[in-house]
Amino acid sequence: MVTYYDDRSIRVTSAAVTVDGHAYPLAEITEVWHHRGSRSWRVLAGRGALGAAMIGPVVAAVAGIALAVWLNGSTTATVAIIGFSILIGLAAGPIADQLFESFDRSYARGSRPREVWIRWRGHPVRLLRTPDALRFGQIYRALQRALEAETKGRAPY
Repeated sequence: MVTYYDDRSIRVTSAAVTVDGHAYPLAEITEVWHHRGSRSWRVLAGRGALGAAMIGPVVAAVAGIALAVWLNGSTTATVAIIGFSILIGLAAGPIADQLFESFDRSYARGSRPREVWIRWRGHPVRLLRTPDALRFGQIYRALQRALEAETKGRAPY
């Protein structure tokens, strides 16, 4: 038996798809499809907040330049602004790394829920509903591969 995908709630093998302990033999599956839900505005707002946070150091630099011009370029003020800018720059690197990582993860997860459906014994069955786009893709592709291997001996779904 070949295992195409396996995690805590779903397992796709060359014999069956098992979801939360309920098995669906591949020979009894006649159709597979997917459905995308509506966008989550909460996720999109979170991405916007991350984008705004990444612009923060640029805003701080512009404010520092404006302050230096307003103070007529005094030596003490210029040295203080340069020192403060260096400290912000040193702190911005690790913070920006974390923000970019969060931004990347938000795209991997996706902004809408996705569902995998099958026709089993003539009835539609929802196998999975997940907002995680990466997990959805892995499961859907594993199910396709398992069914392709299984249908070589029977009529395609």
